[in-house]
Amino acid sequence: MEKRNQKQFGIKQTPKETLRQWFYLMTLGRSLDNKAPNYLKQALGWSYHAPYAGHDGIQLAIGQAFDKGKDHLFPYYRDMLTAISAGLTAEEIILNGISKATDPASGGRHMSNHFAKPEWNIHNTSSCTGNHTLHAAGVGRAIKYYKHMGVAISSQGESSVSEGYVYEAINGASNEKLPVIFVFQDNGYGISVPKADQTANRKVANNFSGFKNIRIFHCNGKDVFDSMNTMAEAKVWVLENQMPAIVQANCVRMQSHSNSDRHELYRDKDELSYSTDNDPLAKFHRLLVKYGRFTEEELAVIEEQVKAEVKEAHKKAMAAPDPAPASIFNFVMPDAYISEKFPNGLHQEQGEPIKLIEAINQTLKEEFRHNPDTFIWGQDMANKEKGGIFNVSKGMQQEFGRERVFNAPIAEDYIMGTANGMSRFNEKIRIVVEGAEFADYFWPAMEQYVESSHDYWRSNGKFSPNVTIRLASGGYIGGGLYHSQNIEGALASIPGVRIVYPSFADDAAGLLRSAMRSKGLTLFLEPKALYNAPKAATPIPEGFEVPFGKARVRRLGTDISIVTYGNTTHMCIEAAEILEKEMGISIEVIDIRSLIPLDKETILTSIKKTNKVLVVHEDKVFGGFGGELASVISDEAFEFLDAPVKRIGSTYTPVGFNRILEAAILPNTEKIIAALKELSKY
Repeated sequence: MEKRNQKQFGIKQTPKETLRQWFYLMTLGRSLDNKAPNYLKQALGWSYHAPYAGHDGIQLAIGQAFDKGKDHLFPYYRDMLTAISAGLTAEEIILNGISKATDPASGGRHMSNHFAKPEWNIHNTSSCTGNHTLHAAGVGRAIKYYKHMGVAISSQGESSVSEGYVYEAINGASNEKLPVIFVFQDNGYGISVPKADQTANRKVANNFSGFKNIRIFHCNGKDVFDSMNTMAEAKVWVLENQMPAIVQANCVRMQSHSNSDRHELYRDKDELSYSTDNDPLAKFHRLLVKYGRFTEEELAVIEEQVKAEVKEAHKKAMAAPDPAPASIFNFVMPDAYISEKFPNGLHQEQGEPIKLIEAINQTLKEEFRHNPDTFIWGQDMANKEKGGIFNVSKGMQQEFGRERVFNAPIAEDYIMGTANGMSRFNEKIRIVVEGAEFADYFWPAMEQYVESSHDYWRSNGKFSPNVTIRLASGGYIGGGLYHSQNIEGALASIPGVRIVYPSFADDAAGLLRSAMRSKGLTLFLEPKALYNAPKAATPIPEGFEVPFGKARVRRLGTDISIVTYGNTTHMCIEAAEILEKEMGISIEVIDIRSLIPLDKETILTSIKKTNKVLVVHEDKVFGGFGGELASVISDEAFEFLDAPVKRIGSTYTPVGFNRILEAAILPNTEKIIAALKELSKY
């Protein structure tokens, strides 16, 4: 314990071989940092490069503190030396810079200067600056739960700390006492915006001085020894106390923010001279010679070694293959769980009907028993006898404990971001989150939803967040704004996420089971108006499973096809029965159940038989998912149509609170009947 307060590293006591390695790494990093812009000038790539020069001390220290066998590292786009110090080679850095297929970070799919090696737990992070703090908190939660003796290290610039999700991450980490080191590399600028325009505190870390269960460390990020000592002390403190720490490193940015920035437009000559005079590599070089640890000749040998290494790395990287155009379709979405017992998601069970809400609750419990590495959290969902705003998760915390079933802060981005992060710890982990109490409140989590949607693609198949997002969706409850909207139409345009929307209890159980057993991200939308509705209750076979992309024909017919899902499925069935009795029109009702992937085959087969189609959903007609359905039908079944593709949905307005307004806005059986009668005249 007493060693912790002593300086572990210094120019005199650090072994010469260690100093040699540090100088080699710093020289290699600076050589590549200086060389990167030349690739762009020669049109070879590296079209985005954020020079790190001036951050040398802290970046060397982060990489040296990282243990790839135990820790998780989340670097940001300026962390070239961090990546090199953590173990990436010159060739791997150049492969990333010029976006080759063998780039270990993403195979050329992500921006240059986003360095990663997922198999070493050096994580592929986003261009959305600072958002990986949430992932670090999430993996810190897993480290704590599994009693793993490691830490998560998150690195970022000081200006990105202004992002709301950074505050959510640090608040959550301090509240949960998570073993995370948040490093702020403070160079005084957010691109061209000076720090004074970002925060009132001169040192951004001090914004968090009132947070409990967290320790703040300050260091000179330009100085190798101060940085090494501070990172070592912070890591020991986090491991011993199992609480988070912040390391604020004072740096200087010697170059422009990136190769698309001109810092001379907003920095005067004195400031630019100061940054050059405080070059950390030059200072380290002088110290090594001044204190007799190395001669100029010895350092020159290392510099020549680096030149030869970079030259050879360049040659190999240039010869590496480029990504193939056809590979764009690889790793969009991981393979789903395949049901052998219920390959079409159908059954003939004749038992007692179970309500939709009970079906979800029972399935969650069954899957938690099936896989002990399953977790669930969300807002207001695990307090004493209450299990969520609708009691969907009732009894789960009592059976599975507070470590697997727990409340999250009212911070939707934190809910989603930590789910992404926790799933990085182990592929066995499956996470269910109540993304918000109502689907309408999910919008603050959109940054993490988008982030998670392309993680699998962006990492070239090396990581997928295995997360099911549960959201109580839709109207017909008199809830008004933020309690009655549908969001699937807006989200369906984002690739990489399965979207399912059951109408009956058995499908709710079967789709949820498939989601929780699959790799990847699934948005599971629950029609809350049907939670306790007798019309949605069904018998459910034991272990029932519904594969993704398999529609269900709810009613056979020959004259008109209806394509629907969710709440409106029941209205469509009712409308079809009324019209058959009144007018003898035979109507087929297809419940798609799964929006993405979509069962086009069942839809097109029905239309080839009936030659007329009505698309019905609860969401707005304009911009709703029905527009995509109509487009697919028009494109692939046009020759079979005897009438225009007609659509019924909500008006292009928000959903009103007054029941009269709600009824005028949302679709209903009468509106569907009117549309069917119109279609029947063709």
